[in-house]
Amino acid sequence: MNPVADTRETHPVLTPAEELAPAYDVVVIGSGAAGLVAAVRAADAGLSVLVAEKAALLGGTTAAGGGVMWAPNNHLAAEAGYSDSHDRAVEYLTEAAGHALSPEEIDWYVRTAPRAVAYLTGSTRVSMTPIARPDYHLEWNGAADGGRGLDNNAFDPSGYPGLAEAIRPSSYFPLLTMTERDELNGRAADPALLETRAATGVRTMGGALVGRLLASALDRGVHIAAEAPVEDLVRAGSGWRVTLGTAAGRNRTLAAAAVVLASGGFEWNRRLRQAFLPFPVTPISAPSNEGDGLELGLKAGAAVADMTAIWGVPVISVPAHRYDGRQSGRMGNVEMTLPGSITVNAAGKRFVNEALNYHDACRVFASVDPHTGRQLNNPAWLVFDSAYLSKYPVAGSTPGSPAEWMTSAGTVEELAAKLGVDPTGLGETVARFNKDAAAGVDTEFRRGATPQDRFLGDTGNTPNPCLAPLATGPFHAVPISAGVLGTSGGLETDFDGRVLDRRGDPIPGLYAAGNVAAGVFRNNYPGGGATLGSAITRAFAVGEHLARRQQN
Repeated sequence: MNPVADTRETHPVLTPAEELAPAYDVVVIGSGAAGLVAAVRAADAGLSVLVAEKAALLGGTTAAGGGVMWAPNNHLAAEAGYSDSHDRAVEYLTEAAGHALSPEEIDWYVRTAPRAVAYLTGSTRVSMTPIARPDYHLEWNGAADGGRGLDNNAFDPSGYPGLAEAIRPSSYFPLLTMTERDELNGRAADPALLETRAATGVRTMGGALVGRLLASALDRGVHIAAEAPVEDLVRAGSGWRVTLGTAAGRNRTLAAAAVVLASGGFEWNRRLRQAFLPFPVTPISAPSNEGDGLELGLKAGAAVADMTAIWGVPVISVPAHRYDGRQSGRMGNVEMTLPGSITVNAAGKRFVNEALNYHDACRVFASVDPHTGRQLNNPAWLVFDSAYLSKYPVAGSTPGSPAEWMTSAGTVEELAAKLGVDPTGLGETVARFNKDAAAGVDTEFRRGATPQDRFLGDTGNTPNPCLAPLATGPFHAVPISAGVLGTSGGLETDFDGRVLDRRGDPIPGLYAAGNVAAGVFRNNYPGGGATLGSAITRAFAVGEHLARRQQN
């Protein structure tokens, strides 16, 4: 299909429960990128497809987030002048995850991810641009200084009536592409641009990816149902019986030759978090991610892997910030990276290079004191001065104006007392940091010493875009803690995305992709966009396997 051809139908975005067919070749559970990629690829093979979404709005965590996909050696990067190769990507992934991934798994990802990108940008409405964001460890062999991360170009859904209203809004990201956001150096966006995009329904980041995938699904006649949680999944002959809940409160049972579980992780399910995760976390994903697909897969006899794994990120939780009516938070890694802030624990000590990639930084929050068994760095606080506040928004605050949820004081020691932090420790930490910041060299954690550190810094701040003294009172602080973009452990699958049972055999007709499945990288994070890279690549493989089944 020509992705720019106008093949739009006049049918509505959502199919009411009473209009669903009694049987489909494929029922996809979940409407994030994983579910939609699998749905579109399967529909291209002539299969009838239903996408069933539990929530009232579509897009899951993909629509809530940044939307970047990590795909080494992709054709878009080559066209933009970035240098990469299959062998270099294998070398880098071997450094990044070779202790957890087999050579076969690494080779599979490096071969399949660029094929997924080629399919999406060549055969669907997806439109991506490579960004200059470096891999998280440029010191490792095979690393690339840009091009492996793919941003989504802004999407205007006006040609699809009702589509803009059907997509889940971002939990907090502004209506900017990731490329536009990176160019701001941490500063606030142009309000007029944001107002125009909001008024016209334009979507960016993950919302743009979901919008383009939904448009592609509608082009192909895929049925999409919202407020349709899967209440039961039962093997029936050579296929499956899928029982959907409906907004009207009446269940609807359908037949499916194959089922794709793509319903997200379990990070919003307190019971499952306590059962599997090693430390408390604040989720910032779609609150509908409660492990439904995981438990349906377990009921069907699936094996699991990496159940303690997460896509980690430091999180700032503003008291008034709620998502789908539930307390949530915002990624705090940019605030941690920008010059004029530090992150400290209750002893008033820094404990991490604040510019470290968010996944690895999150791990350090959970470090355990061997003497007490408690977490050393939880609670923690982002501490900054008035010069910082005058330039940069903090968790969406207005630059120059302390928000009511910030703690403020005239001196560092007074601030420490208000926070319950050791005043001597914080005073000593700030004194050492200020001396280092003035020289542009962090002697404690080397913040800003690498290109990947400096990428999210302020390029106008010299000599180090990540360092500036905390010298201008009053001083301010906000709590910051370990959070998750999603869990990344789940159902065990093979290279085709087929769900495996405890003997390692595929469960006939059952597939999984996205955070409901064990992540491709097995609790490793090679570069920005690894979350969606894992989800989309496996979902593409699922769609291809379904297409091959149709041909046989």
